[in-house]
Amino acid sequence: MIASGMLVTGVAVAFARLAYGLILPAMRESLGISYREAGHLGTASALGYLCFVMIAGVIAARRGARFSVLLGTVLTTGGFIGLSLSNSYLWMLLFMLLLGFGTAFAFTPVISLLASWFPERRGAVIGMTNSGIGIGMLCAGMLVPMLNSAYGGSGWRVTWAVFAAVSAAAAAAAFVFLRNPPHAVAASATGAAAEAAIASAGSVYRNRHVMTVGLLYAVVGLTYISQAIFMVSFALASGVPAATAGRLAAMMGILSIFSGPCWGWVSDRVGRASSLMVAVSLTLAGTLIPVIWQSTVGFTVHYLVVGCTVSGMFTSVLAASSETVHPRQAPLAVSFVTLFYATGQFIGPAISGVLIEGAGGFRAAFATSCVILTLGVYLSWRLKILSRRVAPARA
Repeated sequence: MIASGMLVTGVAVAFARLAYGLILPAMRESLGISYREAGHLGTASALGYLCFVMIAGVIAARRGARFSVLLGTVLTTGGFIGLSLSNSYLWMLLFMLLLGFGTAFAFTPVISLLASWFPERRGAVIGMTNSGIGIGMLCAGMLVPMLNSAYGGSGWRVTWAVFAAVSAAAAAAAFVFLRNPPHAVAASATGAAAEAAIASAGSVYRNRHVMTVGLLYAVVGLTYISQAIFMVSFALASGVPAATAGRLAAMMGILSIFSGPCWGWVSDRVGRASSLMVAVSLTLAGTLIPVIWQSTVGFTVHYLVVGCTVSGMFTSVLAASSETVHPRQAPLAVSFVTLFYATGQFIGPAISGVLIEGAGGFRAAFATSCVILTLGVYLSWRLKILSRRVAPARA
């Protein structure tokens, strides 16, 4: 199940969302689109994610997370196929939107499914599952330059087609290996009032701990998606060779493979808030480096630091999201905080595209990310205070 979950997260996040930044330079040149339009394509994917992430949580709670994951991987497969064949910017927008739909139905349900199977080790399990994102970025970082070199101006189309094939394989793996966790039946002594409280979504939305986690996840969404989409272009514009930029992205993927489980293990032992404070602070430092120092060494240090820390943010946030709610509410809690993340992803690429083209270039865009990450450090501190007041929920 965990291996299948890794494959699903690799497709839904690495291929459907993050690899776009690697494919963008060749695709932008082939189609003649501007950085502003490229930002809008990223925003279209985020919009699809934003519109359906809560719907996916509700469907996962009612029909089972397995059903939602299968639907999501089918949608991503269709989106990849469409992108590989499209010649029109409008069609590109449509299929990027479809990728966002697929990510919404696949990612958070598979996380909540696996976390429900292993409640006492949810940090480590989520970290292992999220390592699929690192594996996906590693593969994309090696694949994109190779296919661009082999197929020239059509290399980006071949890349989307390869992603479609892997997405179809993820759908097959989810169908064969993923199973919904057994739901405990409440004892009769629980009472109707308690059962109604457990089933109520309102208690999730009013939970201060969950809300703070959501705001922190919005910070991650605002900053990381811009890094994923535009950092390679920033490196190329600063004189870093294309092959080197691809290797740096691949290195980041390798580091994410191992850092995800490590951060999950750490968060299980020292607490989600403490691990988040360290991860967000280091990500802030790593993002600041290329703003100050535009060189191959500077970008190398950036990818090294972010590769070691970004999985810590994802893993700890997702593990923290359902700690203070009843297990039956876990899909809703994960989807609710992911709504904040999706909102950040929706806004982030558009803001970055505007800043890059009209208000100071790449440095201004990533300096803005540093300011937002500073807010993330503060929210991590607030989460630590709240964690001392709220006991984790038990089944």
